[in-house]
Amino acid sequence: LLFVTWKKRDGRGELALRGCIGNFSDLQLVEGLREYALCSALSDNRFDPVSADELPLLEVSVSLLVDFQPATDAFDWTVGEHGIRISFLDPVTRTTRSGTFLPEVAPEQGWDKRATLDALVRKTGCRGLVTDDLLASIKLVRYRSSKTSLSWDEYVQVRDSIAPPATS
Repeated sequence: LLFVTWKKRDGRGELALRGCIGNFSDLQLVEGLREYALCSALSDNRFDPVSADELPLLEVSVSLLVDFQPATDAFDWTVGEHGIRISFLDPVTRTTRSGTFLPEVAPEQGWDKRATLDALVRKTGCRGLVTDDLLASIKLVRYRSSKTSLSWDEYVQVRDSIAPPATS
């Protein structure tokens, strides 16, 4: 029940998504962090793999997902407080679609509930209209997360305090 998110600082100092992959299964924390830190940096198919040149510009966040609750409908959650996981039957392809947004996604994008749901339906691969009927068919689970972040510079400080660099 963890997600690892990489963001990259641009020329203006703004952070932009660089990779995010996680899992809704119970994992051993150390192994899960190792696996998903690498997977989200190197295997998120929305992005090229992170290169060594990018490391100084990166920030990594780890979100541990907690407090899962089934919602009464697609709008039974609070922007900025809850992450959402949806599933529904695609009316065009007749296949089940599912997806999630972590709690910070909607406020970072400036979305209200409807815009968040529209974007998440699109993220699942659904290409039809996002109608009121489709929204009514969504099964939604809301959750919270405990999140911590670390910049490359902070990582180097911690690493060097644990195992100072070798001197010649």
